[in-house]
Order: sequence, then structure tokens, then C-alpha cells
Amino acid sequence: MLRSESTSGWTVRAIGGDPPRRLPGTYPAEVPGSVHTDLMAAGVIPDPYLDAVEDALRWMYDIDWRYATVLDPSVFALAPTDRGEQLDLVFEGIDTIGTVRLRDGKDEVELGRTYNMHRSYRFDVSPHLSGRPLELEVDLRSATAYGEAERRRLGERPAANTSGPYNFVRKMACSFGWDWGPDLRTAGLWKPVRLERWRVARLSTVLPLVTIDPAGVGRVELRIDLERLDAEAPLTLAAEILGHRAESIVNAGASVATLVVDVPDAPVWWPAGYGEQPLADLRLTLSADGQGLDRWQRRIGFRTVELDTSSDDNGAKFTISINGRPLFAKGVNWIPDDHFLTRITAEQVGRRLDQAVGANVNLVRVWGGGIFESEDFYRACDERGLLVWQDFLLACAAYPEESPLWEEIEAEARENVVRLAPHPSLVLYNGGNENLWGHEDWNWKQRLDGRSWGARYAYELFPRIVAELDPTRPYSENSPCSPGFALDQVHPNDPDYGSHHQWEVWNRIDYRAYRSEIPRFCSEFGFQAPPTWRTLVDWVHAVEGGPLDAASDPKNDPNFLIHQKAEDGNGKLDRGLSPHLGVPTDFADWHWATQLNQARAVAYAIDHYRRWWPRTAGAVVWQLNDCWPVTSWAAIDSEERPKPVWYALRRAFAPQNLVFVTENGIISVVVLNDTDRPWQGELAVSRQRLDGRSLATATVPVNVDPRTYEPIALSPELCTPDDSTAEILVARLDTRSAVHTFVPDVEMAMDPSPLEVEVTQSEDGYAVNVTARSFARDITLLADRVAADATVDDALITLLAGESATFRVRSSVRDLRQALSRPPVLRTANDLQHIDRTLAHE
Repeated sequence: MLRSESTSGWTVRAIGGDPPRRLPGTYPAEVPGSVHTDLMAAGVIPDPYLDAVEDALRWMYDIDWRYATVLDPSVFALAPTDRGEQLDLVFEGIDTIGTVRLRDGKDEVELGRTYNMHRSYRFDVSPHLSGRPLELEVDLRSATAYGEAERRRLGERPAANTSGPYNFVRKMACSFGWDWGPDLRTAGLWKPVRLERWRVARLSTVLPLVTIDPAGVGRVELRIDLERLDAEAPLTLAAEILGHRAESIVNAGASVATLVVDVPDAPVWWPAGYGEQPLADLRLTLSADGQGLDRWQRRIGFRTVELDTSSDDNGAKFTISINGRPLFAKGVNWIPDDHFLTRITAEQVGRRLDQAVGANVNLVRVWGGGIFESEDFYRACDERGLLVWQDFLLACAAYPEESPLWEEIEAEARENVVRLAPHPSLVLYNGGNENLWGHEDWNWKQRLDGRSWGARYAYELFPRIVAELDPTRPYSENSPCSPGFALDQVHPNDPDYGSHHQWEVWNRIDYRAYRSEIPRFCSEFGFQAPPTWRTLVDWVHAVEGGPLDAASDPKNDPNFLIHQKAEDGNGKLDRGLSPHLGVPTDFADWHWATQLNQARAVAYAIDHYRRWWPRTAGAVVWQLNDCWPVTSWAAIDSEERPKPVWYALRRAFAPQNLVFVTENGIISVVVLNDTDRPWQGELAVSRQRLDGRSLATATVPVNVDPRTYEPIALSPELCTPDDSTAEILVARLDTRSAVHTFVPDVEMAMDPSPLEVEVTQSEDGYAVNVTARSFARDITLLADRVAADATVDDALITLLAGESATFRVRSSVRDLRQALSRPPVLRTANDLQHIDRTLAHE
């Protein structure tokens, strides 16, 4: 049987470039790990996430590094191998440009060179075993220097992110910075390194193709590649799942095999909100003469997936179906959950995906500027019923198609398609992010001057690999794109065809413009806000020293701006605030207003997209998570704290919801029912003053079929206010409610202090009971402001006059009753009424 040992005892030191004098020596290294985390652990560099440290570490871009360890015979059994036996040195991931060497005394051998962070490497070290200790070295060249050299060799290729040559080197693109991430350009052995001893033969690759037919018969087709030392040895493969077994003899000389297991009455795997997620252990063994040689085991799920891109009267669809059932994708975009990838734990991934499920999400898109995620990630998605849309790793740039980049991209795609095949959560492969759109709209064509730019990856290489290796899953050329249409036929970001990105909102126009188009599937849209208060002030301090909020102009403090990567980000935040909430001059008010505006904008878009199902078949918010403390589009910041927008997502993606829509001067209530049961009841609608006095009412019986919606037009009496600044519309159905205001908050006559508050302490925290004297909008407790461990169960609660609600705050900190009862912790949209509105409506 194959034996495996993990390496340890690694060190790292600088060997090239121009390192500062403070790097004279050799430092202990963690593997998996990175140079940055090793130097932090040694006390050599401060945390790059703090204040302006990111900028202070730019010298690390140009350094070459050496990782080294000693392979001790007493630990690794490094005696010469027997005949029919081999010892492999396996690197699951090297970041990025590496040379791997072994030293035996004065003798040195180069095992190989590496050029790709996104693939693994295996070297046969059997010929170099002497029974003596072996020194193992991995030299890592500056990825910046390598990428720049390739750029000079191949010619310039345009990219949206111009900070580094990420499109010339197979390294995580956002390692070179992004409009939400730091530019740190890591280096290291970022996945495990181990020695594997095996004999006769081993399982080189195992690719399970899993389907289920309409009669409920599951089918597992295992495509197996073998590596053999003894070409003539008789080999036996055996697979077992749910008590069903198949066995096959591998003929002498053969190195490929196929094994099929049929499973009658197979349990069906469903996405979240559609059913259960049963998983079954699939085991494969390789043996010879009754002796085990190798084994492979995964958990799989039985389901089918289709992507409907057929044409219709409105353009072309982009609808995902699971087990024959079309669904509305309630999605979030996913970036690496920490810029330092090796710090991400399985528990952390589980918490983040629990937060996705908690927001009623059913799809996570793994964005193409990051990584093929860890097994922990896909396993967690399998278990939670989160569908995974997986980008191939090309993002926002023109990518050369010349060697060696072509071969590296092909190798990483092949390896990862095989690796990810067991996961039922994975339902779509996508050829990259915004590359086709960039080619058409971002002034690339003239700059390219006929040079290759990556079209063949999207249109030839990736679809060929998916069709060859995993035909059970659909493929889309890009996000956005119009599948099946050439670039000169349909624009890749045409909202009527395929997938669509909506970035005019946020970049240039107000969020009310979301409702000016009806995309078939919006795979990116979003709005920015700072992280939660505690995360912000813990990591960002005023450049002159002291707390950020004590600075003369906190939002324009140089340290704050280092943690705001978007071009003119603060200007866009202010322009986005102006017509809705006004632009506060006080920093605490501005922080709250931007977070509230983010929540409002994203919910406004989702409400619109959902009411157009099935014409619109998905809304994938940019983005779920952050990789460091930053002002960004994330719903959850880098310290795992939900921003108010997370609560807005939870409400907007709820299985049942009510949405107000205004079209041609007529106001309707749209009743959304994304469940398997009809939604029946009486919809009660009232027009009332902010003090609660009723002006007009109506009751309408509703019976909305499963997975559909119904618009209910309201009478002129309900839709026509006597005083638009002091009246609202309220709709209720069962436990769901919605409120419509006739004018923006900046024009409303809301009471700036509408609440009566009572706080009681409990064993695990506090109960904060609020009662509205008059209309109180978007009541939120920013609990982290008073305690780092404080969490709250809800936010953005709107109450009518006389109504009450209770917030549950968990914290180990005592004596917070007063702080929880007032600003800046207890906030409402009302309390922004007093702000300076000099920028309103500009």
C-alpha cells in the first residue's frame, strides 16, 4: 500500500534581489505557508494588513527566496528502493516560479522547475537515494521579475489591473492587488509537501462521472489512469458505493481503465431550498495478487445539471436546472477568504459558507482572479447544498496564447477538472472573468495590434477539456458572455443574452437604474461600503497616530485610502449617498450611511431581478467575503463580521417576500414565492402617516403558485399621497411585510429620534427592546462598536408607530446597557435626518 510522509523542518531565506539589511539570516518556515507569514512569525515584518504596511513591503516584490529542509533517513526511510518500488517527492502547490533541487553532500541534482501556482508537481527521487540525509531546496524567483520578462518577450497585453504582470504568470491574479485587495505578491510552498513510497502501480488520476436517470438509477463511471512500475503485473480495481460493487481486471501493459457502478434507488442531491443533500462514500482500491497497492475515497452525490442557453423572444436564456428543475440562482461571488491562503482553515470556510446559507444563498461563484479552492471549500458546499459556479483562472486581462503559458493553463485546467469532479455542488465551468467584455469595450483591440489575447482559451481549450474530461457539467465561455454567439454577433455583456455584469451602477449612475434593464442572469453587481466599525478601527489608524475617527478628515486619511482600493471610491460612495440619504460630515454618521446605502442598493437590485423570474434566472452579488480589512462590496468583512448588507441579502433572498414596484405611475406589490407550496392568504395594504394614522386600506386575497410571483396593482387611493414627505405604504402577508416611501429619505419628515428603548442583561448578552413612537426605518445595532465579540441576530428592522421589536445581542462584556440604547451603536435611517445635505441632489 502507498505510504506517505509529510515534510517538516523547513527554513526560508532571501537569496536574490535587494532585501533590506534586516533580512541577513535564515528563518523558520511553515509548510504550507508563505514568506510573508514566516517573516511575520519571526518578528521581521509587521502585519501587512495594518495601516500602510502594505506599501512599506513593496521591496518584497523583487526578492528571490530559498526554502530548505533536510530529509532524514530515520524519518523518511530514504534507503535505496527495492526493485518494483518508487519514492516520489510531491508538491501539491508551489507559489510560483520554482527550482527544486536535492543535495547529497557535495552532489547536487535539479529535479525540475515549476511555473504554476495552480497545479501540483511530482518528482521521482528513487535514483538519488543513498541512505544518507538529503538536503531539499526550493528556490523561488520573483514572480514579478518573471512576469515582466515574459511581458517583454511576448509583447504587452492590456489588463484592468495594471499594478503587476499577472496575465503573464500562472499565479493568483489578485496576489498583485485588486480594487478590494492588497498588492503583496506572495511566495512560498502554499500546499503540503510529502514523500510517497509505492510499488508495482498506483492510482495516478481518478475521475468519477456521476449521473442519475429519471428512474432513479444512479451511475458512477470511474475513469482511471494508472502509473505502473511493473507493466506485466496483473492488477485488480474494485469500486464500492452504498453496498454496490464493481470489479475489473487491468490487462498487462494497460495504464487506463474504466469501472462502472450502478446504484438503483440512488439518493438524490438537491440544492439548498429544494431538498436534502445526501452524500455517499465512494471507495476505489487497486491491488495485485490480493495485496493492496493504492486506494482512493471521496463522498459524492447523485444529481444532474443542465444550463439552458436557448434563444427566445427576449434574447437567449441562462438558466441552471438541477435534476430537471429550473431554479433562480440566489448567489454570491467568492474571493479567497484571506490574502494569505495558508491561514484559511476548514472551520473558517465552514463559517463563511454557513453565513452564505444564512443569507438564503443557493449558489457561490468562485471568481477567476483567485484560486481553484480547497477541498474543504467544495466539501462544505456539498454538505450545505450550495451550488458552485467555477471560473477558470483568467480575469480582466488579455492573456497570451503562446508557449509556455498555453501549456501551463491547459495543465492546471486538466488537473483541477479531475480533482473537482466528485463534488455534486460544482455545476458550471466558466471560461474566465470579463476577458471577452474587456476585449470589446476596454480599448484593447488597438493596443493588442493583432497579438493573441485569450479567445482560444475561452472558445477552444476550456470547452474541449470539459467535454473530454467531464461532460456531465455545462460550460460557459466567460462572465459576462452570450453563449453560442460570436463577439461580432452579440455583445458579451448584452443583458438580453446569457450572463451580464452591471457595473454602470456604482461606477457612474444611481442604483435606481438597476430597474432599467431585465438581464437574463446578472452574475456580478454590487455596491461598496466600509467594513464594520470594529474591523476598521482595529486595523486602520490615523496617519498622524491615534484612532482613525480622531483624525481631522478620517475618510481621506492616507491610511484609510490605502484600505479603499476602488478608483475614486469615496467619491462614488458620496455620489451614491447624495440623492438618498445625503452625505454626512461626521465620520461615524458617514460610516453608518454608506453601510445603509450599500444594503439598500443591493436589495433594490435583487428585488427587481427576482420579480422577473424566469426571464431573469439569477442574481449573483459581488461579493460575499473580504480577504483583508478594506472598504469593499463584501457582505462579510475580513474579521467575519456581517455588514448591514448581509441582513439585507437575507431578507431579499428569503423564500417568500413582498416587493413594491412602480411602473408607469402605478404602484404594485409583487408577491414572490420561491417555495414548493402555494402561498395563500390575504395581502393587507395601507397608506398611513408616519405617526401611524391610517389614510387608506385594502385587502386582497392571494394564491401564488410554487416558484412563481404575482404582481398586485394598487388603487389610486393607495398610490396617491396627500403629503409625500409624511406618508408611507405598508404591505403585509403572513409574517412578511414591506414599506414603500413616496420620496427619498432626504425629503422625508421622519422623526430623527423615533424610538423608546429598554435593555436587559442576560447570561450570554442582552435583549434590546425598541418601540417606535413614529415610523422608524432600518433600525440597526452596530454592536461591534462596544465589544469586539458582540453579535446581533437581526438588523435593518423597520417599525410602524406603536410597533416593537427585540434584538438579541451576544457578548461576554458586561455593563453595555447604556451604550446599546443610543447612537452611535443603535442607529436608524431617521437619525441621518440631521446631517449636512450640501451634496444632496448634486
